[in-house]
Parts: sequence; structure tokens; C-alpha cells
Amino acid sequence: MTKFWITGIALFIIFTFIIAKLSIKHYKEENGEKMWKQFGIRTRYWQVVVLVSLILTFLVLFILKWTSILTI
Repeated sequence: MTKFWITGIALFIIFTFIIAKLSIKHYKEENGEKMWKQFGIRTRYWQVVVLVSLILTFLVLFILKWTSILTI
């Protein structure tokens, strides 16, 4: 069970970092620097990044468990 949680947390952090690095520049350019400084715009951005990371983590963990690579 510990291996499952460590893998899940590590995957979540890695996915969040990768998605943020790939998308933050585009999102700032799209909304403008002035809008980016508002709290609501940044909050929405990070909510989407975390949601996508959670979905990707869930899918990867599901596939690893389904293929019996990761056992509990």
C-alpha cells in the first residue's frame, strides 16, 4: 500500500510540474500580464492544472494496477 501512495504522489507532482511548465507561458500571453496579476485568473489556471494532473495520475495508476505492474 505504501508503494501505491508514494507512486501516486510522485506522479501527481511530476504531472503538475510538466503541465504548468508547458502551459503557463501560453496562458499568460492569452490573458495578458495585467489580467494575470488578478487573483481569480491565477486561481482558475491552477485549478485546471491540478484537475488535469489528478485525472492523468488516476489514469496512469489505473493502468499500472490493471496490468499488475503495481500491486497493493
